[in-house]
Amino acid sequence: MNNVCLIGRLTKDVEVRYTQANNTLVANFTLAVNRSFVKETDEVKADFIPIIAWKATGEFCSKYFKKGQQVGVVGRIQTRNWEDEQGQKHYATEVIAERVYFADSKKDDFASTYGDVFGSSSTNNTGSEFELASDELPF
Repeated sequence: MNNVCLIGRLTKDVEVRYTQANNTLVANFTLAVNRSFVKETDEVKADFIPIIAWKATGEFCSKYFKKGQQVGVVGRIQTRNWEDEQGQKHYATEVIAERVYFADSKKDDFASTYGDVFGSSSTNNTGSEFELASDELPF
């Protein structure tokens, strides 16, 4: 089973582009995810994980996620490789986001900055709707 759940902070704003073949939206961002196994005396360490979100999920990310915000991502790990013009092989490991969540601890601070989106609905990239109501949030 290929399933990953992450909570981290965006290192910069979400970047959006469209595929050339069929003009499909794809959003890219990087999550800084703290390591949980750090000793008390050590400085907190983080892994910087590239995230790819397609279609409606990517659109949602680009509209509501901002640099520094803490978010949750559920998805799958994908690896790919390619060869450049000089014949050098390159490898990439990314998380393909299937579901995304707000994970900031203070709803009111986020709502006052970005508007109250907690009662709005969105779609994931399979087209099914989900509701995000403030009384359902775990914080």
